[in-house]
Amino acid sequence: VSKQMLEQVLRELQPLCTTEQQFIEKFFQLSQDPANLQVLEVSVRAMFSPLATGPAPLPILLLTCFVLFLRLEEPTTRLLSEIFSCLEPELRGFLDVCNKVHPFGCLQVLVTLNDSVFEMWGFSSALPSSFLNAVLGNMLLLAKSSFNKYIGTLCKEIEEAKMPSKMKGGILPSVSRFEEFVDFSEEVFRTARRRGELDKAHLQLAGSVFSSINSLSSANLKVNTDMVMMENFHHIHCFLCQKKIHCLEGKKREAKQRYSEHMEKYVIKYLGQPLEKLNHFFEGVKARVAQGVKEEEVSFQLAYSKQELRKVIEKYPGKEVKRALETLYRKIHKYLSPEENLLPVVWHAMEQEFIRQYQEFEDLIQRCYAGSGIAMDFTMEDLLSYFNSITLSH
Repeated sequence: VSKQMLEQVLRELQPLCTTEQQFIEKFFQLSQDPANLQVLEVSVRAMFSPLATGPAPLPILLLTCFVLFLRLEEPTTRLLSEIFSCLEPELRGFLDVCNKVHPFGCLQVLVTLNDSVFEMWGFSSALPSSFLNAVLGNMLLLAKSSFNKYIGTLCKEIEEAKMPSKMKGGILPSVSRFEEFVDFSEEVFRTARRRGELDKAHLQLAGSVFSSINSLSSANLKVNTDMVMMENFHHIHCFLCQKKIHCLEGKKREAKQRYSEHMEKYVIKYLGQPLEKLNHFFEGVKARVAQGVKEEEVSFQLAYSKQELRKVIEKYPGKEVKRALETLYRKIHKYLSPEENLLPVVWHAMEQEFIRQYQEFEDLIQRCYAGSGIAMDFTMEDLLSYFNSITLSH
């Protein structure tokens, strides 16, 4: 509504100011070129000359002097400023009201003024330096200042936003606020002639949102921090893919990269739990090899003997592994946001990582415990069937 009212005000102002300007320039002969003005000035001086044959009529003399004086003092702008002295203060007040009507009102004001000034300056060659153009130019600068100030405040609010005390995951308020702004602004600027200010604002806000996600601390969350970061960067990536905003292509790629990084961290951290003791044992084996111990001599290390390996393997019979995976699936299902639909993606990534770990364990057994006959209680086929049955049962 405020946008329509502003457009109507500008439409009605233009013919009013233009007509008044044309009248003043015509009546006071202010549109003459310098050569004509010089002739007029000579004529006036002749009237004051002692050689003049007779006095000029006083009204004509005063009017002519007034014309010359005004011309030297940029008369059109000065006269219109006197006539419309209340115009600029009233417009400032009106713009202030429009900015406050809607949380993003400054966007509508900026677009409306931008388009109006662009139309007048771009297509109106009759009065390129009109009084109204000057006034609207000032209003446009004011609108840009208000818009930039609002964006700065919004960025600060996003960066300093505190996590809800009961936040258990899902999409963060700062991400939702960023998307709300982008949705509204893209609609407002959809038919705008220029969008330089908006592109700059998008980049500023995206930077603030990324910063707010990066600053997440596990102390603020009741769930895994990497999970929340994964979901939020995934959400932003999908949103930017949908919007196709050119200036945010770099941020879209960054969001995808960050989403992948945090999913990998989340998967690896949680996958360490079902086979925690096996992971710990084989990490020690790899550390000894890295320190220079020969692979065939690792089993002679007291902490990594064949007997110790058998003890660890006995703790992970196939049934227990499957039960641990089922528990893990339920836990992930509980905390992942259903809106993001990341459960199938995360579960598949976990399956791939689990298979990689299993193959690594098998390889270390073959290299460091060759001929011992030691093997894990479950095979690769068993592992694949565990994941498949869990997926199908849910």
